[in-house]
Amino acid sequence: MKMGLSRPHKGGNGVSTRWVSLFCIASFFLGVLVVNRFWAAIDADEIDEEASSLEKHQSRSLHPVVNCEKKEDTDEAGDIFSQVSQTHDVIRKLDKTISSLEVQLAAARASKSDNDEGSPVVTKTGSESFKERQKVFFVMGIMTAFSSRKRRESIRETWMPGGNELKKLETEKGIIMRFVIGHSASSGGVLDRAIDAEDEKHKDFFRLNHIEGYHELSSKTQTYFTAAVSKWDADFYIKVDDDVHINLGMVGSTLARHRSKPRTYIGCMKSGPVLAHQGVKYHEPEYWKFGEEGNKYFRHATGQIYAISKDLATYISVHRHILHRYANEDVSLGSWFIGLDVQHIDERSLCCGTPPDCEWKAQAGNPCAASFDWSCSGICKSVERMEEVHQRCGEGDDAIWHTSF
Repeated sequence: MKMGLSRPHKGGNGVSTRWVSLFCIASFFLGVLVVNRFWAAIDADEIDEEASSLEKHQSRSLHPVVNCEKKEDTDEAGDIFSQVSQTHDVIRKLDKTISSLEVQLAAARASKSDNDEGSPVVTKTGSESFKERQKVFFVMGIMTAFSSRKRRESIRETWMPGGNELKKLETEKGIIMRFVIGHSASSGGVLDRAIDAEDEKHKDFFRLNHIEGYHELSSKTQTYFTAAVSKWDADFYIKVDDDVHINLGMVGSTLARHRSKPRTYIGCMKSGPVLAHQGVKYHEPEYWKFGEEGNKYFRHATGQIYAISKDLATYISVHRHILHRYANEDVSLGSWFIGLDVQHIDERSLCCGTPPDCEWKAQAGNPCAASFDWSCSGICKSVERMEEVHQRCGEGDDAIWHTSF
């Protein structure tokens, strides 16, 4: 038997088994090393991303991020609203300018026409009349007749200021108040001289170039608005009957709410039946124009009191020669505005009843602007009752001086 070191066993390809084993072990450790380093890199990236996300979330919570695109959209929307507002202001200014030009035209036309007819209202040229017009808040024309002297006295003793207070009302509040009357069929007669004497004493009349008569109320109303527009530059023109009680402060506050609106027609809107039968009060001779018998009028303000804005009064003045006049003046006025872009404002404070109705409303803190009896189309027996209504439903004689418009 031979003694000595054994030689390594060789495989068929000549590579020692020992070297194969060492190569496998080295490959294993190399693979483990590479894999561990790869996962470590991934974990580090994920941690960095999560940390970054957390920091961003905290930053948004503490300091909200401004979205530039959204901000730009908001700014753009603001610019659009600003442009719309500016455009609206321009339109309003243009509307006022057009209205002013129409007033000038109306003043010139009214002046020329009235001068040709010998009007006691306008005696100067249209341009001179326009330049001298007094700017006021509203003109209140109290429609009266030759036979209504006692009614006028009842108003002077209650809700209408007189003397220096009437002048003060014009200068401090911009409120013009006048009794409106024309002349008799025989101009310069005893009836006209009586009005002249009364006006000399109170200086509260507005004389029209108009022949007085009950069936001429539509013409008188039209003439009143035309003459008033040519004499005063007012925001509103009011027509009121001489048997209605008025709270001036409430009337002013009511009109002030609608001061910025164009083409306003304010009153107690109604739609009464068209009376076709002769002999009845408020008979409509042209009833056939309103359709079948039994039909109602279009919506219009009741005739006891209503107000119209400057542009509507100007419209009446400019187009008075072609405006149709119906038998009832409140219907006539409403018909003149059909087809126009007019705001009909139904103001119920202008048609309160006499006590206890207006008294209850005054006690509740809602004093009425105007009070009358529907059954009498004015205050029933107004000469005797005007003082009572004033005491029970009046806003107080000093209210007008403490009311801001």
